[in-house]
Amino acid sequence: MEDALAALAARLYSAPPEDFIALRGEEIAKARQARDTALAAAIGKLRKPTVAAWLVNRLAHERPDLVAELLELADELRAAQRELRGADLRELSVRRRATVAALGREAVRLAGPQRGNLPVAEVEATFAAALADAEVASAVREGRLTKALEYTGFGETPRPNLRLVQGSGPGGGTSTVTPIRSAPDEGERERRAEARRREEERRRAEEEHARAVKQARRELMTALQQLSDAETTKAEAERAVAAADKAIRQAEKRVKLAQDALADLG
Repeated sequence: MEDALAALAARLYSAPPEDFIALRGEEIAKARQARDTALAAAIGKLRKPTVAAWLVNRLAHERPDLVAELLELADELRAAQRELRGADLRELSVRRRATVAALGREAVRLAGPQRGNLPVAEVEATFAAALADAEVASAVREGRLTKALEYTGFGETPRPNLRLVQGSGPGGGTSTVTPIRSAPDEGERERRAEARRREEERRRAEEEHARAVKQARRELMTALQQLSDAETTKAEAERAVAAADKAIRQAEKRVKLAQDALADLG
């Protein structure tokens, strides 16, 4: 399974990041169709690379000769540092800068002319880390990075970033390999824009709901006041009717008495 997984990983990590998810899904489906559940599970664990990591991976798969030269230079640098050969270190440092820059340019070339705004600095930082740290060198050679890396140790000025300590660097000094937070790619920008749009829609819906509740409360208070006024008017009308009935009865009594008095006189 390891050989099959290595071949699939080489294909996936050489493909543009925007195609990674779809291609991984296709390979998982093929493995399941072949009833190779272990391979399907292993493919499912492969993580999508950032653009910078993809550039390094693609160079590793398409130009392994350049990566081999990089790692040979790394061995020379570590040997010169262990033996404190100052003159050799100065010469190797010049080669180091030239090699890192050349690999960065080749990685950009392999990406194609249609791609712009590539994270060249992160790519170069990863190659520089491979020169200084054997574990990073092995990861670069394998061509399955998911994030760009940088090394901060002897001879390097550390960038302000969170650090993940991976072990000891050349000559016994402490080295730090740090995942670089790449600038968001197009897919990430779209996801963030979609999240902002949904948040705006949620906020507007909450505001509209609050306005509707406030309006409903105002209408309820108005209706309750109108009901109270109507009940008051009704009560007043009922009292007026009762008073009118009483006045009518009293008037009828007076009419009866007058009629009786006229009858007695006649």
